[in-house]
Amino acid sequence: MRRPLLAVTAAAAAALLLAGCAAGSGTAQNADDATIVIGSLYEPQNLSNTQGGGQGVTEAFNGNVYEGLYKLTDDGEVEPLLAQSEQVSDDGLTYTITLRDGVEFHSGKKLTSADVKASVEAVLADDSKSARKSSFGPIADIATPDENTVVFTLSQRSISFLYNLSYVWIVNTEAGDLTTTEDGTGPYTLDEWKQGSTLTLKRFDGYWGSPAKNAEVVFTYFTDATAENNALLTGEIDLITSIQGPDQLAQFDGNSDYVVSEGTSTTKELLAFNDRVAPFDNVDVRKAVYSAIDTKKLLSSIWGDYGTLIGSMVPPTDPWYEDLTGVNPYDPALSMQLLAQAGYADGFTFTLDTPSYDPHPAVAEFLQSQLAEVGITVEINTISADEWYTKVFKDRDFTATLQEHVNDRDVVWYGNPDFYWGYNNPQVTQWVSEAEQATTVDEQTSLLKQVNEQIAADAASVWLYLYPQIVVASSDVSGYPVNGLNSQFFAYDIVKS
Repeated sequence: MRRPLLAVTAAAAAALLLAGCAAGSGTAQNADDATIVIGSLYEPQNLSNTQGGGQGVTEAFNGNVYEGLYKLTDDGEVEPLLAQSEQVSDDGLTYTITLRDGVEFHSGKKLTSADVKASVEAVLADDSKSARKSSFGPIADIATPDENTVVFTLSQRSISFLYNLSYVWIVNTEAGDLTTTEDGTGPYTLDEWKQGSTLTLKRFDGYWGSPAKNAEVVFTYFTDATAENNALLTGEIDLITSIQGPDQLAQFDGNSDYVVSEGTSTTKELLAFNDRVAPFDNVDVRKAVYSAIDTKKLLSSIWGDYGTLIGSMVPPTDPWYEDLTGVNPYDPALSMQLLAQAGYADGFTFTLDTPSYDPHPAVAEFLQSQLAEVGITVEINTISADEWYTKVFKDRDFTATLQEHVNDRDVVWYGNPDFYWGYNNPQVTQWVSEAEQATTVDEQTSLLKQVNEQIAADAASVWLYLYPQIVVASSDVSGYPVNGLNSQFFAYDIVKS
């Protein structure tokens, strides 16, 4: 099962199905009164998007409980949400945003510009664990000239600024500990979180926009995909947010009681090197490892006919996508040649820190077998999601690791030498900086294509494959999202017939 990096912590799910929360109990409901029960493998670590809540809190809360000034739609477009309008200065350094009228938090407090300022500052705080923290580096000042206006002054242009703002949840400045409670502006309030079991959202009657089309949403958490599938088959849940393997689809394909939807994914499975340390500080070694791995065979072994091969960090949905799968081809002979060229003709041994949740253990064993064929010994060190965050992401105490990255437009992290994988190419850093300061999308796209090409040429990581995004639902349920953009799962349009 997937656990992303990005927010950037990996979430560890621990769950049992809560008896009595069955959606398919046969009780007739009006559509507006329906309870929608969603099966998921991604329970939140906590309820904050700046304190390591992980993929699970994004899935349950983003757009449902919390909202941003802007919204990233299921199709990847950026639309105003809590922002009524914006004005951008000619030099691109000042963004004046007017807030929507009549918005209240679930506590009843009116949304003001002070809340917006505090919410952005929380992302920028020293203790913030938000992966988007570095994206807001250009912010030089946040002013609140009145309750309905926020003025962002930037130190340099940021063509992605409004897109980046879509990741910032606007929270009540007067709220308490938001790791266990919430106070958002979204169409749902948190009813109850039974850790290890369920998280229940109830429709918020004071919502400023169109009300949710269902009365209640229950995210039911599983640690085992088979148990999750059985819950859908028995009517205990209404849909599964993301099927975890092709073998799980046979029982739903061709069955009129269920609908299988394949959407667009942005989740990349990576073999990430620590490019700071030997032997992976050597580009020839990284390329040798890449060419020793049959990624097509790996993808087939994990996903069958589903999923996509990629040759860089960029999924096809990003504007700067290029097919770079041929840059580091599967070629064991070339791999051995590169190893000899790098001074490792007899191979070497390295430790692969492997998250304990699926599919990473199976991927690690596949890599171990493939790399042995060119003389490289892989010692697999299985660690929990929490250990991964501390050991790998925070302390950089690793040689190589497996991880999935869920966000779109995240190739820019290769321009940050301080990111956990330590890739440091000054030219790439310059291109990323120039792309963000571009005045047109075409200019930005051209620069980021150069970034794609360079990181592929440097084998900065091994991009193993792009996950498929497969939602399976009972046929009497509709209105759910099907694309896996950044782990969000908007629940407010889901209805039962």
